[in-house]
Amino acid sequence: MTKGLDRRKLLKTAGAMAIASALPMPAIAAGKTKLKMVLNWRYQGPQAWFFLAQDNGYFDEAGLDVTMDQGSGSGAAVGKVAGGAYDVGFGDVNALIRLAATKPEEAPICVYQMYNKPPFTVAVLAKSDIKTAKDLEGRKLGGAASDGALKLFPAFAKVAGIDTSGIEILNFKPNLREQMLKSEQVEGVFGYVNTIRFSAKLSGMDPDKDIRFISYGDYGMDLYSNGVMVSKALAAENPDAVKGLVRAINKGVADTLTDMDAAIDAVAKREALINKEIEKERLIATLEDEMGHPELAKTGLGNVDPVRFKKAIDLVVEANDLPRTPAMDEIFTTAFLPPEDERIYKLL
Repeated sequence: MTKGLDRRKLLKTAGAMAIASALPMPAIAAGKTKLKMVLNWRYQGPQAWFFLAQDNGYFDEAGLDVTMDQGSGSGAAVGKVAGGAYDVGFGDVNALIRLAATKPEEAPICVYQMYNKPPFTVAVLAKSDIKTAKDLEGRKLGGAASDGALKLFPAFAKVAGIDTSGIEILNFKPNLREQMLKSEQVEGVFGYVNTIRFSAKLSGMDPDKDIRFISYGDYGMDLYSNGVMVSKALAAENPDAVKGLVRAINKGVADTLTDMDAAIDAVAKREALINKEIEKERLIATLEDEMGHPELAKTGLGNVDPVRFKKAIDLVVEANDLPRTPAMDEIFTTAFLPPEDERIYKLL
């Protein structure tokens, strides 16, 4: 009796398996690793390489199912990965340094450093009497609370010798920044040079005539900026996924350099209302200004100069009076970079 029941149960199970095998397999069942990624900002020209990596099938080739969300600032991206809301972020490595100095167990790790020049700035109207960093004293400034330049302002103030006691800082949504400056509701706004430059252009301003930039790099803050960072758990538990992700993004950058119009079209697929001409200008300016450090010819995109990177860590720690100095391998690793023959050593 028992043997008969077992036999019938076995036949029933075998039949169910046969039916299941005849059904189409969903993508997730095909074994892809799902990753959630948050970008630094809205969908714009300088996000094109991520979209080309997706559209050209490079994530698929790596066995990845990647979803990408717009961000609210380069500093915010770090916190969202640290908090577990995202597996991957495109964020500011200086915000990562600050987090690693205070909460090392939460801090993500940068696996592909993309912006190797400091883009941080305070933008003021060209007609104002603010001409130097010291002239920011006693002024009303503003920016998004999560903005990378705003988060670095205490460090910049210390390096540039700015007395911040009389400075008022107003927080507002990122999309209001250029209008707040244009309408003179604030005297200066925090941000990345090219983000402000081209957003101002979209708002009807001429950034070359109407805006003056007080740039952190001009005062000795030789910093890196945005990179691709992942949670330490993902790096430890699924290193192949991280390697595949980085290699796919690297291929997306290569495709962007080959055909910038196709790159901008990839952005437009996600954000149909963009001005393609301006976003192409923004993309080129980002390649030149944020990513075009001379070290690129030696290190390749995604890698860093260890000596310069260590100095950048020390600068951020000292200027922010952080409790400890993270080791370089707490912030950045070369373990997931693409093979040297695939790395990019020239942008334009």
